[in-house]
Amino acid sequence: MTSDLKSQSIKKGLVCEGGAMRGLFTAGVLDVFLENDIQFDGMAGVSAGATFGCNFKSRQIGRTIRYNLRFAHDKRFGSLESFIKSGDLYDADFCYHVLPKELDPFDWDTFLKNPMKFYLVATDVATGKPVYHEIKTQSDEELEWMRASASMPMVSRPVSVSGYELLDGGVSNSIPLEFMEHIGYNRNVVILTRDISYRKSPMPALPISKILLKKHPAIYTAMKERHIMYNAQLKYIEQKESAGEILVIRPTHPLGISRTEHDTDKLEQVYKTGRQTATDVLPALKDFLNR
Repeated sequence: MTSDLKSQSIKKGLVCEGGAMRGLFTAGVLDVFLENDIQFDGMAGVSAGATFGCNFKSRQIGRTIRYNLRFAHDKRFGSLESFIKSGDLYDADFCYHVLPKELDPFDWDTFLKNPMKFYLVATDVATGKPVYHEIKTQSDEELEWMRASASMPMVSRPVSVSGYELLDGGVSNSIPLEFMEHIGYNRNVVILTRDISYRKSPMPALPISKILLKKHPAIYTAMKERHIMYNAQLKYIEQKESAGEILVIRPTHPLGISRTEHDTDKLEQVYKTGRQTATDVLPALKDFLNR
């Protein structure tokens, strides 16, 4: 009876930070989780942690790396040409509608049947504060929430959805561990895309950034202070990790990949690094989740 009550009180959470194409590390980790039937009660993703992480809930092993390799050289998939033509570095219609509906279909049926809750983080353009959203239905609006979470300032248009104007969730909450704890998840696994030595530096070229973001002063302020927020989150995570309260999966070394990487060899290598890292940590992960 005591064991049953204990198991009922445990809520297993998964937190996936962003990092654009560094997110392929996370994709590799998540595919190994799927192959080994590692399950959670809920997950929260930010930016690429959301747009790639949704394939974990839909249980589509290999989908993330597959479409990233397939479209790595497509002008609609992260190019200056796309930005000039559409106002978005990653063409919104192609990436969030054509691709998931026609070219490499997203499995909404499995996503919605999976009882694991799926949250994402975006940033309110008006306030610079995080907005949290649970995806519960199949709709174009939900796809727009996904786009909002990953829409990088200065190279993306704000996304209008559900009464908000939104941009990348990483601007205001890069690693939403405390959010998951706040809503009741008390056994959390955190997937980071930076190695343990990394600390974020202040945003470069502040005067230019201020000009480019003059229509969105709250976003500029959030970005100017982002390194403070991010490094504080890392400190919190390392304290929780040292106490054995969370399990962290991270690269052992810098991934050596740009945010908008198009080299398919590098993309695949980062994905494989995630797979190997997850494979190495599986025994510790199972112990942590089942203790």
